[in-house]
Amino acid sequence: MTEDQTLAAPALKEIFDRERLRHIATETASISPAFDAEKFMALATANLDDLGIMQRLRQTAISLHGAMPGSFEHAVGVLHELAPRIQHGFASIVLSEYVALYGKGHFDLSMQALSHFTRFGSAEFAIRHFLARDFDGTLKVMRGWALDDNEHVRRLASEGSRPRLPWSFQLKQLIKDPSPTAPILDALRSDPSLYVRKSVANHLNDISKDHPDRVIDRVSAWDMEDRNTAWIVKHALRTMIKKGDPRALGAIGTTGKPMVRVETFAIQPAAILLGGRITLRANIASTAETVQQLVVDYAVHYVKKSGGSSKKVFKLKEINLAPGGQKELSISQAVRDFTTRKHYPGHHLIELIVNGETVAEGGFELKG
Repeated sequence: MTEDQTLAAPALKEIFDRERLRHIATETASISPAFDAEKFMALATANLDDLGIMQRLRQTAISLHGAMPGSFEHAVGVLHELAPRIQHGFASIVLSEYVALYGKGHFDLSMQALSHFTRFGSAEFAIRHFLARDFDGTLKVMRGWALDDNEHVRRLASEGSRPRLPWSFQLKQLIKDPSPTAPILDALRSDPSLYVRKSVANHLNDISKDHPDRVIDRVSAWDMEDRNTAWIVKHALRTMIKKGDPRALGAIGTTGKPMVRVETFAIQPAAILLGGRITLRANIASTAETVQQLVVDYAVHYVKKSGGSSKKVFKLKEINLAPGGQKELSISQAVRDFTTRKHYPGHHLIELIVNGETVAEGGFELKG
């Protein structure tokens, strides 16, 4: 998703708007006539406008419980039928949230429920509550999920056990020692599903932030001739690659220290107003006698409110450069405020980075 698309998108919390909540109420009541749809709506819409998306998610699960008569076993049966009727991936996470909140004393049934509900949305947040309560028992089940025929279940094995899963609490035990999830990652290292491979790469990227050597050692033992494995490794090492770590660059087959000459490096226009767009253009020539595999990135030093700067590295291109060969590269980027970044006037330095080394510098002026 581009920054422009992020700006144009409606607030995520509106996934749980009144229309969707009414849909959930109606469908649940059609499955279980004893379900109190009006009570659910009263509970689920209380202070709705003041709640963020995760707060709405939890409130919806609590409201289901408040309007659902009978036992946990009965509720899971109703929600099992409800799952395909919600027809929205993120909204369906409410089913797994229900299990996380009310399935504490029903481990086996909860594991079965999560493996079913994850097929319609995801149970990555819910499973972490069970890992926090019964780490060994839950992880044993998840290792089995890594061998499941369903890609959603296999992904849950990896995604739910990530040490630093976004939007959820960290698993401190796995941050300290990530080895318990090694069987899951090994089982999924050449998974045919891109959905699963993305999760495995993100899981390894999490680990690399605390144990880079362990990640390099692990992926170095994998078969890089396998296209699926190679894809995972390249994306798993992205944080280390952006930092120019020579071990990570070597693991994806780059040729080490770049032997290049930068013929041109230009940032246009030289000055813009907030909301404008810059274009980066570079011409790189090889000075080597053999073919080079190069990772070309660029870093923008964003001016901070304090007057200092904050560096962010962006991917540009991976290229094979023949002896004496040249490659022209260009990319355009909007400079505007959005959710995760606010811009301030001043000179913004831009570095051109090849295989982790800065080979040219330029910049632009952001005017107030």
